[in-house]
Amino acid sequence: MKQIYLDYAATTYIDPRVLQKMRPYLTTAYGNASSLYSLGREAKTVIDMAREDIAEILGVLPSEIILTGSGTESANLAIFGIAKAYQDKGNHVIVSKIEHKAVLESAKRLEKEGFRVTYLDVDSRGVVNLNELKKVLNKKTILVSIMYANNEIGTIQPIAEIAKIIKEFKKKKLEIRNWKLEIYEKTPFFHTDACQAAGALSLKVKDLGVDLLTLNGSKISDPKE
Repeated sequence: MKQIYLDYAATTYIDPRVLQKMRPYLTTAYGNASSLYSLGREAKTVIDMAREDIAEILGVLPSEIILTGSGTESANLAIFGIAKAYQDKGNHVIVSKIEHKAVLESAKRLEKEGFRVTYLDVDSRGVVNLNELKKVLNKKTILVSIMYANNEIGTIQPIAEIAKIIKEFKKKKLEIRNWKLEIYEKTPFFHTDACQAAGALSLKVKDLGVDLLTLNGSKISDPKE
């Protein structure tokens, strides 16, 4: 009986071109990228090149790319990293009710640690209620995390629109000696889980307006973590 695989939202096969490209670094060029000898320097060069390729896709600097072991690890790093680094600014986090477990379980963990989490409702199409977002944003909010494309129902959230709402909330207007200035508070930061969007939607960070973005290679024919 012929098997037809349709669950690319879960994972994908390794593209033969990816496997061919990686083969040397799985066999002969296996050095530790932190080592100073030639085998290690070669591995570091390849990693730096990969970081540059990813940065070009996202429209960011290579130094802004953090390589992790999985999409879950990336989301955890974003959420716990911001929460811990900015807990002196506030203890409020906002997520949607239909996030991936990588985000929802992180949010539940933060609640146990004393953070306050708001779970946004979605409509019948699975789209986040933007009016509710506007109402719950407050001076204690340090992070908003909304999934770009949902892994179960395929809903594409209006990420750029959400980013504008957050940016407007962060904007503070000052008038000094007839000079009108606009400054922006650092928090809240905006994170999106874009694992399901890769290969289908634009990932340009500046266009989306996000501060942190999570990707997962196993969704786009890279090796599984």
